[in-house]
Amino acid sequence: MAIPHGQTDEVKGSRPLILVADDDPELVNVLVEALTLKEYRVATAANGKEALERVEQERPQLILLDMTMPVMDGWTFARALHERYGRGIPIVVITAVEDSQLRADELGAEGELGKPFTLEQLYDVVDDLVIRESEGLS
Repeated sequence: MAIPHGQTDEVKGSRPLILVADDDPELVNVLVEALTLKEYRVATAANGKEALERVEQERPQLILLDMTMPVMDGWTFARALHERYGRGIPIVVITAVEDSQLRADELGAEGELGKPFTLEQLYDVVDDLVIRESEGLS
């Protein structure tokens, strides 16, 4: 069940919105499927510029961010996001496992997922951060 690029799986609602910013369509489809199964709404962006546009349309509870994207990379996106919105939207960095913690630290990200990762790891980090965000703890 692929969702058209950039669209959410349903109209705005009470379910948390996760923004997936990654230029790998296969990974994006896996993430959309997995997060939809957990009853999250999902928006997608293939680069940082599109991701900023999605955030302007509807503020997500969490952003899953690839670092190496065309047009605007993850570092540039994170700086622009923080300038516009402060640090109120948690970011989880998705990158090569050997670099994941370093990249997360560079951005001040709230979490990291090193590729390859399991669905259990994805769910653990997403569920934890969405709960913290909904309780105002992030």
